[in-house]
Amino acid sequence: KELGAQFESTSGNKAVFRFGTTPELIKLVTAGGPFDLGVVPREVFKDTSAQSQFVSGPTTDIARVGLGVAVRSGAPKPDISSPEALKQTLLKAQSIATIPASAAGAQVLRLFERLGISEAMKAKTKAQPGRAQVVQAVANGEAELGVFLANVLTAPGLDLLSPFPAELQQEVIFTAGIAANTKEADAAKAFITYLTSPAATALIKTKGMNPG
Repeated sequence: KELGAQFESTSGNKAVFRFGTTPELIKLVTAGGPFDLGVVPREVFKDTSAQSQFVSGPTTDIARVGLGVAVRSGAPKPDISSPEALKQTLLKAQSIATIPASAAGAQVLRLFERLGISEAMKAKTKAQPGRAQVVQAVANGEAELGVFLANVLTAPGLDLLSPFPAELQQEVIFTAGIAANTKEADAAKAFITYLTSPAATALIKTKGMNPG
């Protein structure tokens, strides 16, 4: 939203945003409603029906973000600095909040597989419908840990643990594509140009994401 506000102030264009998990975004772009631009996980473009709603050709990668683990603010911070430490922290946790029905959630499940703890984590996992609910579940103590995209887990009320083991890290890449039926192609292109500008990339970095 901050990126949108900056774009509006410098371009004079009005931007309206819709947010969602990967399945929700696929449903949104294939529902037939109007939209001009999508900045979505690459996984959205793997759905052929969704891909057909965008102008053909290469997309523009805007940002990438890795997985993170967070606890409630002020809670003890367990060690996750190595694969074994992360494994033990996950196994010792009473409950974990994530969004299985999302691109990042799928990566969390793959993380559990790589650590050999998929079965053990099933009973601990509290599936959430959206990002705000992941944050809320950890912040209010409903879940002991949040395991999701690091930028989501930097929200107030949470403490992000670090460092996440590099050898286990996975990234979700957000890429921009212009809608095939847009009536505002010039504005959509201008927004993509803005998202790759120094001002935008500096803001992206403050949100725990890496540009490009």
